[in-house]
Amino acid sequence: MNDLLKMRHVSVAYHTYNGVVQSVREVSFSIKEGQTVALVGESGCGKSVTAKSIMGLIKKPGQVSKESEIIFAGTDITKLSPAKLRKFRGKECSMIFQDALVSLNPTMKIGKQIIESLDNHMPELSKDVKRKRAIEMLQMTGIADAEQCLGKYPHELSGGMRQRVMIAIALITHPKLLIADEPTTSLDVTIQAQILKQMKILQKQMGMAIFVITHDLGIVADVADKVIVMYAGKIVEEGECREIFYQPIHPYTKALLNSVPKLNVTGKQMLQAIDGSIPDMTNPPKGCAFCDRCPYAMKVCAKYIPEERSASDTHKASCWLMDERAGRRRAENGKA
Repeated sequence: MNDLLKMRHVSVAYHTYNGVVQSVREVSFSIKEGQTVALVGESGCGKSVTAKSIMGLIKKPGQVSKESEIIFAGTDITKLSPAKLRKFRGKECSMIFQDALVSLNPTMKIGKQIIESLDNHMPELSKDVKRKRAIEMLQMTGIADAEQCLGKYPHELSGGMRQRVMIAIALITHPKLLIADEPTTSLDVTIQAQILKQMKILQKQMGMAIFVITHDLGIVADVADKVIVMYAGKIVEEGECREIFYQPIHPYTKALLNSVPKLNVTGKQMLQAIDGSIPDMTNPPKGCAFCDRCPYAMKVCAKYIPEERSASDTHKASCWLMDERAGRRRAENGKA
């Protein structure tokens, strides 16, 4: 498979009265055609900002650094004019935002909101064809009474149906990449499973790639081929789904996995929280950002940012414990 998206040294900063918030710092990764990649991490670690940078949605006081390269199908979107960027959004790359009720226009009927994407990107189609496509797309997302749904307003639909409508709007133009930012937030477990299953079905039918942003590792296990772990605006670990779940390297990745309830444990169990909080990104740490929360931290962690090292062809992490000189600390982390 060829690379559809390449992020190279992407940094995003927000200029505020309290200083410059370094939301995303030197992020590099790729997404292949037809691949599902999950970006995970705590709230505030830079996941949504990374997604918005791909869509060209960073607005003042935010700024993407001049050194950043976001290569989509061979084109650097950071160099696109506003007109070409509008054509890119929705046509080549679409995004599902976190809260469907907020994202949908409460004053417009569902049908008009879906057809609006076709009006913007395929104006040559007739009204009848656009309506037919809208109905077909709703049916594909699992809405049985699709024709009736076109005439309803967002508040008349359940949370699960609104999320399906958001998927229909995002996919009506058959994009090459779908970005899903917390796609199942506020939905119950049963509906979450249905939405994720439907997304995977649509992915196979359309041959598109999916980039999922989430803090829910249960979602990751169900849908992802590759997992990227982000902390304090930097990627700390990246690997295939099985590698991240069964052979995690970075202490932060292990802490995230340990915070998830285990279904195979009998009796009562205590949930393991990650002590501390994400550092102030107006003045990020000199060394590893996870240093103050890490049980295996060494002196070098506080002074220098660790280099990225490979554990396999597909698995890599940025942690001083991967250095052979870490000795006992590395052995302790391996047993955790």
